[in-house]
Amino acid sequence: MEKRKIEIMDTTLRDGEQTSGVSFSVSEKLTIAKLLLEELKVDRIEIASARVSKGELQAVQEISNWAADNDYLSKVEVLTFVDGGKSIEWMLESGAKVQNLLTKGSMNHLIHQLKKTPSEHFSDIEASIKLAASHDIQTNVYLEDWSNGMRNSKEYVFEFLSFLSSQKVVRVLLPDTLGVLTPKESYDYVKELREAYPTMHFDFHAHNDYDLSVANVMQAIEAGVNGLHLTINGMGERAGNAPLASVIAVLNDFMPEVEVSVNESSLNKVSKLVENFSGFRIPVNKPVVGANVFTQTAGIHADGDNKKNLYFNDLLPERFGRKRKYALGKTSGKANIQKNLQDLGLQLNDEDLKKVTQRIIELGDKKELVTQEDLPYIISDVLDSSSREENVVVESYVLTHAKGLQPSTTVALRINGKSYEANASGDGQFDAFMNALRKVYASHSKKTLPTLTDYAVRIPPGSNSDALCETIITWKNKSKEFITRGLDVDQTVSAIKATQKMLNILEMA
Repeated sequence: MEKRKIEIMDTTLRDGEQTSGVSFSVSEKLTIAKLLLEELKVDRIEIASARVSKGELQAVQEISNWAADNDYLSKVEVLTFVDGGKSIEWMLESGAKVQNLLTKGSMNHLIHQLKKTPSEHFSDIEASIKLAASHDIQTNVYLEDWSNGMRNSKEYVFEFLSFLSSQKVVRVLLPDTLGVLTPKESYDYVKELREAYPTMHFDFHAHNDYDLSVANVMQAIEAGVNGLHLTINGMGERAGNAPLASVIAVLNDFMPEVEVSVNESSLNKVSKLVENFSGFRIPVNKPVVGANVFTQTAGIHADGDNKKNLYFNDLLPERFGRKRKYALGKTSGKANIQKNLQDLGLQLNDEDLKKVTQRIIELGDKKELVTQEDLPYIISDVLDSSSREENVVVESYVLTHAKGLQPSTTVALRINGKSYEANASGDGQFDAFMNALRKVYASHSKKTLPTLTDYAVRIPPGSNSDALCETIITWKNKSKEFITRGLDVDQTVSAIKATQKMLNILEMA
């Protein structure tokens, strides 16, 4: 059976830019336009609204020039208005050749916003279409608020479509402007139009106010729609538009009767770039492109993946240019850790693996996830600690730091089974901690604390503000120089752990 081609029109640069707080620069718009057409291979892109600003005009000119040089100009579209030809003048200056003419798709909008009769509106639209055609500009027509038009003024919608069937219009664009449609309505309304106008090209433009956009898209396709309007990361006004990545995955996996041109292996790359340009963050649980959607957290899932991929579905990360990850946290267990060790080319015996697992569980109580990049640090810290007898333990401490006041520390220390306590201030929290230790050793030990000669802090590459922190301290006593390391999510605490290791080395000397 021959598959039905569904046109994909990406409107990230027009409708997506209506996301609150988002504004792309000229160079960003051009870069995204190139990626959408050349990398993702969408069929068309809607890049701007006419007459918005000088910057918008410049962006459309840049994109149109590039598109003309690369045979993409017919795929570049601009939202225009029924405004007595002003939008067409703007189009001519911009170099764009396809207008998406915004018209009224419901009597409610027509009466209360335009205050015109249907015949008056149709006459104005006809003039806009003819003017565009005289300048070799192709016309598609948006029926704004079409979904409410079908609910409340269906006769008007059909009268409008009968008028458009006599005009030089390539596509009729059906927006659920307020995101109010249910899946059943999406199917029923498109089906009615498809049966009444079998040769007309219809695009469906879903909004996500009830989180139904993908379901509505599926039903619109079932009913016979020809094209879809989507955005990267579901960007758009209010709750956004139907998300490109989710819709493409759904069409490829659940609707074998249709085909799309989109290159799904580039979805993640383009989504991340748009995230960076827009500042509109992708939720970590966003299907297909979210940071967590290919991350197994529970150890039982990682174990199942080792046994005939029991926890895999058809959304394999490799399809979208991604890799499956196994989170390290308090629920991960040994199976997750082994998966990460394999990726790093590391191997631990059973005893060391148990120790590392326990440390990750402890860290998981302080931090939601431990990353793969953290793992070598943890292994180093655990194996270093387990090889040494703990004769000195920092049992507890209080660190204070307040603006205008000198930092101070109270520390409780156990040395060879005896507990001691001291308080001191210093230039910083760790300096105060060291001064308190010196008080303890001056009063209760014959040992002399070594001199701190170097203090270095590092976090795993690519980590965030909640990353594990490794503090590496170099100490020098009379006979030699040596290094200790401490690991924690808090920098001062990691330094204290490194210092506790130093104190145990000192006791063994």
